[in-house]
Amino acid sequence: MKRIFCLLLVIAASALAPFVQAADDPLVMGVFPRRNFAETARLFTPMADYLGERLGRKVTLVTSRNFAAFWTAVSEERYDIVHYNQYHYIRSAQTYQVIAHIEEFGKSTITPTVYVRRDSGITSLAQLRGRTIMFGGGEDAMISHIAVRHLLQLGGLKTDDVRTLFAVNPPNALLALDRRQAAAAGAGDVILGSPEVRGYMNTDELAALAVSPALLQLPVAVRRDMPAALRAEIQSILIELEHSERGRRVLAAAAMTGMGKAEDRDYDPHRRIAAAVLGPGAVVPLEPARERAYGKPGK
Repeated sequence: MKRIFCLLLVIAASALAPFVQAADDPLVMGVFPRRNFAETARLFTPMADYLGERLGRKVTLVTSRNFAAFWTAVSEERYDIVHYNQYHYIRSAQTYQVIAHIEEFGKSTITPTVYVRRDSGITSLAQLRGRTIMFGGGEDAMISHIAVRHLLQLGGLKTDDVRTLFAVNPPNALLALDRRQAAAAGAGDVILGSPEVRGYMNTDELAALAVSPALLQLPVAVRRDMPAALRAEIQSILIELEHSERGRRVLAAAAMTGMGKAEDRDYDPHRRIAAAVLGPGAVVPLEPARERAYGKPGK
């Protein structure tokens, strides 16, 4: 009987081995290419290392050279933890669950804004008809393209009413405006305070032509099939960063000032804006109970 019992223990241990090993596998952390490849790696390596230390489990940072490669990885659920823009989240909400939002310059929100040069003589959105607008990032940039498009819509301008150009990122959109390469530029208000802008232009020469209501900042999400205990631990580590000296260094390295808790409903305003600009099919539908409480996207 003892031999049989020992044999059963060996069989049970062998059966459980894959699960134990899986729990020790590295977690993959993806960060969207808001900045270039090398800069993203430099900024977020301290955060990945810190998460790994606190979790007692390696966290591997993966960066992408372009948005297409990044979105492919999101679509294929290659990331366990992912930091991306608000539109990325509402497109992937069926497979990823938001746990936190970032803070920049002490703010947990960002305000989509249409900027013009003060000396341009442009005082209304209607004056942009037939002129060039420089958007920061690509067509899936939530703040500097989609939300700015919504502002133009509210001002009576259709997509074909303006000429569209895209800069690599929001700072470059403002720099292009400063160099008179466009009549207006779309970006979030916090971009004016970024070193990529302040170090190369006088931001006092720009004026806000149209301003959207503030929207919650960029999200951090995890795979929906992640164990609840691990998800809660990662969330706790991130939102407590600002409460320790080491954590504040990690935030500073990533050009952040803090993180706060976030849940899916916090990104409903972003859903509505994206649906209004891109159509209802552009966003993940709200859960039925929340549609009843908040209205369907775009309404």
